[in-house]
Amino acid sequence: MHTNFKTKPRRQTQIVIALSMVWGLTPVSSPAQITRPVNSVVVSPGTLDEMIISGAKNNGLQSKDLSLTRLPVELRDIPQSVIVIDRAVMNSQGATSMASALRNVPGLTIGAAEGGQIGTNINLNGFSARTDVYLDGARDRGQYYRDTFALDAIEVLMGPSSMLFGRGSTGGIINQVTKKPSLKPADEVQVSVNSTGMVRTLLDHNQPLSEKSAFRIAMMAQEGNGSDRDQTKLKDYGIAPSLKLGIGEPTTITLSALLQHNNDQVDYGLPNLNGSPAAVGRNTAYGFNDDRTISDIASLSAVLEHKLSSTSHLRNQTQLNSVSTDARETAAQGLGTLGLGGFSPLSVGTTANPVAASSVLPLSQLWVRQQSHDRAIRDDSIFNVTEFSGEVKSESVQHTWLAGFELGQDNYNNQNYYRNGSCNGSDLNPVGGTSGYTACTPLLTSGSGNTPTTAPSIAGNLATGKSSTVAAFANDTVDIGPHFKLVAGLRADQFIASISNSLPTTTTPAAASQTVNFTSARAGGIWQPTPAQSYYLSYSTSFNPSLEQLVNTTGGSDPLPPQQNLAYEAGAKWEQNGGKLSLTAAVFQITQTNARSQDAVGVYTATGTVRVNGMRAGVAGRVSDKLQVFGGYTHLDATIIDGIAPGTQGQTPANTPKDSASLWGSYAFIPNWELGGGATYSSERFANNTNLVSVPSYIRWDAVLAYHQPKYDLRLNFFNLFSASYYDALIPSDGGRAVPGLGRSAAVTVSYRF
Repeated sequence: MHTNFKTKPRRQTQIVIALSMVWGLTPVSSPAQITRPVNSVVVSPGTLDEMIISGAKNNGLQSKDLSLTRLPVELRDIPQSVIVIDRAVMNSQGATSMASALRNVPGLTIGAAEGGQIGTNINLNGFSARTDVYLDGARDRGQYYRDTFALDAIEVLMGPSSMLFGRGSTGGIINQVTKKPSLKPADEVQVSVNSTGMVRTLLDHNQPLSEKSAFRIAMMAQEGNGSDRDQTKLKDYGIAPSLKLGIGEPTTITLSALLQHNNDQVDYGLPNLNGSPAAVGRNTAYGFNDDRTISDIASLSAVLEHKLSSTSHLRNQTQLNSVSTDARETAAQGLGTLGLGGFSPLSVGTTANPVAASSVLPLSQLWVRQQSHDRAIRDDSIFNVTEFSGEVKSESVQHTWLAGFELGQDNYNNQNYYRNGSCNGSDLNPVGGTSGYTACTPLLTSGSGNTPTTAPSIAGNLATGKSSTVAAFANDTVDIGPHFKLVAGLRADQFIASISNSLPTTTTPAAASQTVNFTSARAGGIWQPTPAQSYYLSYSTSFNPSLEQLVNTTGGSDPLPPQQNLAYEAGAKWEQNGGKLSLTAAVFQITQTNARSQDAVGVYTATGTVRVNGMRAGVAGRVSDKLQVFGGYTHLDATIIDGIAPGTQGQTPANTPKDSASLWGSYAFIPNWELGGGATYSSERFANNTNLVSVPSYIRWDAVLAYHQPKYDLRLNFFNLFSASYYDALIPSDGGRAVPGLGRSAAVTVSYRF
């Protein structure tokens, strides 16, 4: 979007400097920011403030516009479902991690750290979105735990979108919108303290340098317990500087960076027992005190925007991402009994007998085998995207066109390590084995102490991978009269990838490579009988190469064919209350062919089809001057319909709830005071595609009480108000593990604006 500041003043988000102390799995974010037009009035205290992000119009919990330049600015002109979680929503809910902010997206679930993966791994509409995270529209494929301190909003585009973004996007994409400099000076400091022991501080400073340039810097530091469970200590900090030149001129340049350091203990969850997470104490964890995941994240971006004419624009973005991770982590891998011969595993979670002997043994007689998940990962990428956009008008038709090309390079290096140890004096690993079984501990006893000295760290397989992307795309939106729009686009991708393993096995070949050429399509029709109504039909495709994540997905050197995804969607978008309240509804179908599945010995095949039939509804905005709401509901009828792996046909894909919903409300009950709260619901989910392990449905309630003044805000957030027992993340390996969600906790946040 291009705005001429000489003729059209632009609203800017008031900068937030924040010192914030947070305690909890979902740490606390800054309170509602007071945002003003550059030349304008402050909204009355006691309500969530009106906020305008980077030129896009926002109205408290409602966001009507989008930052993604490959899509129309107005949500009503996009023939797909889009959810925008803006800063006002994150502030009101006390969401400081991307995972906690994404609770607002029904149909989105968390997969947690896993095997060769680090960070929060996302499932969207029944499909993995591990490589479908973006930062200001550029691919952000690195594996790390994402914070919200540098973000103004999170945008979720539902459904296959390879025509716009290339490989991936089966269920959709998640775009992080970073804070940008503005011409209005502003500073804010925030301090937050959580009852679990987390202290978080934020600082946000915006400084105009001239009439045409500005500098902004956001900073974060947090330390303490990330949850009310054992072994979840965090010590993180980050800085995000940005510089914008040429504001209001035909040519603007924006330079930005995100630098972050994490030193965390990762929660690897509870083992499966008889098809459910083991019924142990809430604080029970099975790692060691010296477990840690240390990540250093660097993202550098340069964006050039140039107005070629009154109706055409050029945009070029170069983004370099580098993530280095040193992980020493221990997980519960299997249950068993302990005797003179050491640890004897139970036959739990098999297709033939999912219950086995464990059903008749008391929990006090069961032991947990602990396995090391250690690796040093380096993940680098550089992408350059050039976009040309413009308009061509005739008497009866207007074309709004977009064309461009993308070049990208990814490099991946994963050095695995293992700690082979013993249990009760007996080795847990065979001679020459590299399984990394480190020790064992009673099921009912939380792990403690450091890794035994009898289990030293030994280097294992070195997995490397690289890929290159070359793509060209074009899209046209045709306005036929005042009420109809047609949308059509194509994108041609060439994806070339190769991987290698220093210690090949039957499931990890010494080397493999592939070249995938794929053309993605997008088409849609929009009918807008009035400015407050929009009805649409759409068709879109996407593809997922088997080497997309630059890790092995086949048992041999011949890579599998790419997964191919096809979606149909019909929906409606309405505006009520003078445009202050937005309502949405959609029905859709996503079909994935060549779906990959892993058999019992780790070999992948591509013989399956997964289909998701669904519907979703959403609401955002002001019901009245005092009451605001933000929420949605999603129903997913997801089925493995064609011969994947034994025991999976007809089953529900892992981590896909049939029903999920969220609703958040905020009410200005007296001047300067805000009272809010809401619930998150998810139905039963399965930890694997065989549906042998599941976690039950749950409802989690949160609440907020806030006091607003022009110079400062005070906020008290309550998380999991009624102490619901639920599971945040599911991990398919080791028979299906589950990570317990945050227990009842509270956070106090103070924010001061200079």
